[in-house]
Amino acid sequence: MDYKKAQEAIKQADAVIIHTGAGMGVDSGLPDFRGNSGFWKEYPAIKNLGLSFEQMANPHWFEKRPELAWAFYGHRLNLYRQTKPHAGFSILKNLVAQKSLGGFIFTSNVDGQFQKSGFSDDIVEEVHGSIHHFQCTTPCSSKIWDASSESLNIDLQTFTASNPLPVCPHCGALARPNILMFGDWNWLPGRSDEQSLRYDSYLKKLLNEKAKAVILEIGAGTAISTVRRKSERVADMLGAPLIRINPRDFQIPERIKGFEIPLGGLDGILAIT
Repeated sequence: MDYKKAQEAIKQADAVIIHTGAGMGVDSGLPDFRGNSGFWKEYPAIKNLGLSFEQMANPHWFEKRPELAWAFYGHRLNLYRQTKPHAGFSILKNLVAQKSLGGFIFTSNVDGQFQKSGFSDDIVEEVHGSIHHFQCTTPCSSKIWDASSESLNIDLQTFTASNPLPVCPHCGALARPNILMFGDWNWLPGRSDEQSLRYDSYLKKLLNEKAKAVILEIGAGTAISTVRRKSERVADMLGAPLIRINPRDFQIPERIKGFEIPLGGLDGILAIT
């Protein structure tokens, strides 16, 4: 069984690189919005509007219907703030701490669960941004700000956000989350770009030191394959094994050395640690 082999690869590694998609948050009780049925189950009001996740996660709603846009993102912000990360996050944090060359997180999730679990922001790349940071909708500048002091009240019956809605502190225009949406030309990538540079620097260090690394990918599906492609590229670059944990999409290309773990996030982490 690949579980034992994966355990051994982790044990022998100098560094553990963790890549995650939406499936990482499911065991914390967070939705992964897989397909319209899953999305509409979470947001019946949006089902009544006949909108898919891709249609709703579009910046034009901040201009067209800002109270609806902020109902969707404000509800998610409140949910992520209230959610306690599952035990797998602590297991991974301890695992990284044990390794001589530590580790790094690459995630498409915008929920901030790794930082909430105690991971340093310095070793996290949020490739699609973070709901815990806001930007101007215009945008009037390249400034991104921490949203911890922002609050939103959502009427779930009408699925609208109450005024006052968040505004840009620099120009007074409507604010929005610093998240990459579909058809998004106004997303400010500055924060994510800085994180990316740190990750690149870390990978170069591992290469220079001829380190023995392992890539642990959790809950990254094929619908948007950003995380899966990154995992395979890093595995190729470092000549490192890829451990892919996913209950459905666990297959690894033949050219990549790795271990397929057909389990959910927390079960998979427990099985290999």
